[in-house]
Amino acid sequence: MNYELLCNKVISIAKLTGNIIRKEALQFDANRIEYKGLNDMVSYVDKTAEQRLVQNLEKLLPDAGFITEEKTISRVGKTYTWIIDPLDGTTNFIHGIPAYGISIALYEDHSPVLGVVYELNRGEMFYSYKGGNAYLNKKPIQVSMNPDLSSSLLATGFPYYQFDKQAQYLKLLEEMMQKSHGVRRIGAAAIDLVYTACGRFDAFFEYNLQQWDFAAGCYIVQQAGGEVFDFSGGDDYFNKREILATNGKLSDEMLTAIKRYF
Repeated sequence: MNYELLCNKVISIAKLTGNIIRKEALQFDANRIEYKGLNDMVSYVDKTAEQRLVQNLEKLLPDAGFITEEKTISRVGKTYTWIIDPLDGTTNFIHGIPAYGISIALYEDHSPVLGVVYELNRGEMFYSYKGGNAYLNKKPIQVSMNPDLSSSLLATGFPYYQFDKQAQYLKLLEEMMQKSHGVRRIGAAAIDLVYTACGRFDAFFEYNLQQWDFAAGCYIVQQAGGEVFDFSGGDDYFNKREILATNGKLSDEMLTAIKRYF
């Protein structure tokens, strides 16, 4: 498998789909919003983008399986599985806030081998592939070198359902606010992760995520020299759906704080 060539083809597919999303952003019809659950919105744009991604990705690996947010297709693959979020940051998109993008990951035998995250508003393409580095618009990227929380800027997400852990999360958030340069909440986990990969953020933490939110972003963080954990400090974040991604230097300090509350 030529992963670099495959990644370049996925980047082209992401750009084509991004053009569709940009066009729809100019004429978005808010009356066509649907609710999948409490505060969990989906638009016709999400579904159209996902269908286009699936159609084109199928041509690259016809036997691959798919895990997709909008479930326009659900198929188990023997070796390869695409994990897709066609519009990460849907709530931002619906409200006209310019922070959303496309996330595409490829898993081979249950391990990531390719990740692409396309932030549409700034035209930033983050990507990596097996055997390669992590890149932003063809330039290599790496995580930050900040050595501790006191010199770091953090990112997180707020739960919009399953509020049973909200109290302990707010205590963790309070501690992180006091010990760091600040905590940002952009509203798109895939973008938070790639911003961590390129050093804009020093770490990102969130729970109640879905696989399509983080599959590509976590891989890009790791390929950029960072570390990814579940809240226990293990590597089962894919199933636990809780993420701590760091530059590698903050891992112990942040895990110690997280374990106080989770």
